[in-house]
Amino acid sequence: MSDAMSIERFIRPELAAFKGYAACKSPDVIGKKLGIPPSSVVKLDANENNYGPSPRVSAALGACGAYNIYPDAAQAELRELLAGYTAMPPETIAAGAGCDQLIELLIKLFCAPGDEIINLPPTFPMYRFYAELHGVRVIDVSRDADFQFDTASVRQAVTPKTKLIMLANPNNPTGTLTTKETIIELAETGMPLVVDEAYYEFTGESAIPLMASYPNIMVLRTFSKWAGLAGLRVGYGVFPAYIACRLHAVRDPYNVNASAIVAVRESLADVDYLMGNVRKIVAERERLSGELVKIRWLKPHPSHANFILCDVLEGDARELQAALEERGILVRYYADQRLKNCLRLSVGRPEENDALIAAFKEIGR
Repeated sequence: MSDAMSIERFIRPELAAFKGYAACKSPDVIGKKLGIPPSSVVKLDANENNYGPSPRVSAALGACGAYNIYPDAAQAELRELLAGYTAMPPETIAAGAGCDQLIELLIKLFCAPGDEIINLPPTFPMYRFYAELHGVRVIDVSRDADFQFDTASVRQAVTPKTKLIMLANPNNPTGTLTTKETIIELAETGMPLVVDEAYYEFTGESAIPLMASYPNIMVLRTFSKWAGLAGLRVGYGVFPAYIACRLHAVRDPYNVNASAIVAVRESLADVDYLMGNVRKIVAERERLSGELVKIRWLKPHPSHANFILCDVLEGDARELQAALEERGILVRYYADQRLKNCLRLSVGRPEENDALIAAFKEIGR
């Protein structure tokens, strides 16, 4: 084919080298590679809830049957359910196919190409992903050795082109919790502040009560972690009512599918059961951290989420990840310069965490 006929020349030049997001690996692929059933793969790389959803969800999905009908484009029932859970008015709530979609919608709503967002790395890479995808410049205010950040540096980074400050709390992948006082300091910059509370249920700490005093705060949450619904992709946010209205105007009309709506309904009817699983994960997180401290070449960082970030003090983290994968255990490695010799370990069930510790000890012999 001649160059004149090639469609590649029509691609946006700035996306020609766009690398995309390095997603976690599938147990099906790893199981096939190792010759083991996918169910035998210990998946601790994506911060999923290995206890799974409420038993009510499976039963309700099996009985639903209305999959030939589009879900409610207005999200009326969904917003009422979430209003009950958050104690916020339905008109302040918008939902999406995971928090990822809401992050993209916020960037599209607030930012034109050439505008800026303030990022606090190391943090959730999807903030950078969507900003760069839409031609928005990312201004990094890096965290210190303890993964905290200086609010004065954030204020200094604000320019006339700044449109959003992105804060994951607790932070992913470090597990760091930002205090209420620090969130207030960020809000007092006057910039729209997105507080991503994907791991809220593991801390009980939320910026939602601050919204009455700081109408520039917006809060994101998800059902992927605490409720075990990662595969159904359902997240939501609490916003000033006008912003929620604008998000409904620019989102896809049927962006939360019928199965996800059923799953949310049943999850919110079984919060006690799900929070019981959250408590199990928190207890396992503390036990796992205690075991990791005993391995002299690992340094676990304190965490307020369902994962633990570890420095690999001896050897190469990428090679360690590969060695674990050969044993059917998946953990997260980051090529990011700041985290180049770190692994993030999702907290699994007791037997999965035991398998991880045993593999570390075997590899370290």
